[in-house]
Amino acid sequence: MTAIERESMDYDVVIVGAGPAGLSAAIRLKQLDPDLSVVVLDKGSEVGAHILSGAIIDPCALNVLLPKWREMNAPITVPVETDSFYVLGEKGQTRLPNWLMPPFMNNHGNYIVSLGNVCRWLAETAEGLGVEIFPGMSASELVYGEKGEIRGVVAGEFGRNADGTPGENYEPGMILAGKYVLVAEGARGSLALQIMRHYGLSDGRDPQKFGIGLKEIWEVDPARHKPGTVVHTMGWPLGRNAGGGAFIYHLDNNQVCVGFVVHLSYENPYLDPYREFQRFKHHPLMAGLLEGGKRIAYGARAISEGGWQSIPKVVFPGGALLGCSAGLVNVPRIKGSHNAIYSGMHAAEAAHAAIRDGRSGDELTAYDTALREGPVGRDLKNVRNVKPLWEKYGLAGGIVLGGLDMWTASLTGAPLFGTMHHHKTDAAATGKAADFSPIAYPKPDGKLSFDRTTNVAFSFTNHHENQPCHLKLRNAEIPITVNLPVYAEPAQRYCPAGVYEIVEDAGKPRFQINFQNCVHCKTCDIKDPSQNIVWTPPQGGDGPNYPNM
Repeated sequence: MTAIERESMDYDVVIVGAGPAGLSAAIRLKQLDPDLSVVVLDKGSEVGAHILSGAIIDPCALNVLLPKWREMNAPITVPVETDSFYVLGEKGQTRLPNWLMPPFMNNHGNYIVSLGNVCRWLAETAEGLGVEIFPGMSASELVYGEKGEIRGVVAGEFGRNADGTPGENYEPGMILAGKYVLVAEGARGSLALQIMRHYGLSDGRDPQKFGIGLKEIWEVDPARHKPGTVVHTMGWPLGRNAGGGAFIYHLDNNQVCVGFVVHLSYENPYLDPYREFQRFKHHPLMAGLLEGGKRIAYGARAISEGGWQSIPKVVFPGGALLGCSAGLVNVPRIKGSHNAIYSGMHAAEAAHAAIRDGRSGDELTAYDTALREGPVGRDLKNVRNVKPLWEKYGLAGGIVLGGLDMWTASLTGAPLFGTMHHHKTDAAATGKAADFSPIAYPKPDGKLSFDRTTNVAFSFTNHHENQPCHLKLRNAEIPITVNLPVYAEPAQRYCPAGVYEIVEDAGKPRFQINFQNCVHCKTCDIKDPSQNIVWTPPQGGDGPNYPNM
């Protein structure tokens, strides 16, 4: 096979991912040295197109990165006014008093935002400092140097045929090389996963844990809209079937973000996170808010939930893992953007110091130290047992014991239960179909709840059909010979976009992949019980086009 010849462009620092971590790193590098050459690549059609989060942002890190952000036309304008937490039953709810929560769980002083719009603003700020940003450029391949270090990535490959061969308008892409490569792809990033496995970065750490977050934006009756209102719920409809909960955030312009998170450690292979979300909206608490309103956007994304115990070694020869690529979400606070920004700043400072000293291609150990001993480490250490306690003791036990553990950490600096651990991957947690009963979900009514295909249209997802399927099977037989008889092929249910189907073909079942629907949530790569599905990036610009998620 003839080797592909590619042009190469050299930079001081190459950043993969235009989320809060990658953009903050770019901004900080230019603040430290305006003469550094910095490039940011993003697979979305524009910055923010693939960003999906709740989101409530704690401005603590932004205050450090851009102290005058309030004077910079930042899209951070809706402060939290009220903050409530409910445990739901099927017909009603019980509010937990705020005083039960440790002080760091308080949302006052934080802001409800579209994280996609925040990233668009950060990108404008970075470009104003001289950062080059290339959206629509999937970083599809790692480039190694002579000493085994990461020296760059291949980006911008377009025009392969469905069978993988170069098409008539094939563009091989180019190598973007740097003295350091910072990987900020988000949760379960494809390059980050390769790097972790190649260098053994997760050795000695707990397995990473994940949730799937599903989100809709609604325009609601102005009489029911209260900007700054924050509501979190647990309980119904998940009950004992899975851990998780919901959020309702009132933005401006009569818009409400409605989200639903399911921890992917659930056992029952018949559970369908998407349909649980649709059922949730019929609860009286939600129906009263949404009736007469209009859903205007939909999307889904995996969330890293392992916390402190699951953070890998975040440096490798030639670069570092940032933000959700390293798993820095504070699960009980349902926040990660502040830690992503901190990680970007720490990585930038370490890379700048190394380049100033004439180094390149080595490990930025100062970054690993700053991440673990600085504000990110302090934030995550205090809540490290909440997720393990929830998984071990369920909803009621998790709330009580998790609360005690956080209060102890808040008051003494040391959690009550020391450090508990995650023992299984989410894929390994999946139970066999024979041990569970199918779940009867109500049909969507087309007003509050919607079928999967209809909702995917509101993610504005698009993939060029004449390209290789980016969802790879290690073994094409496993979905039918293993996953269907043993697990009732859960890909039909855990995918929030209807990508995977079992269809009848000449009287036999066949596994069908509708990759055009993919919203890049990465759930299949995480939850497939046989670990047979590998998510890889499609050509740049494809995927969802979220307007303001």
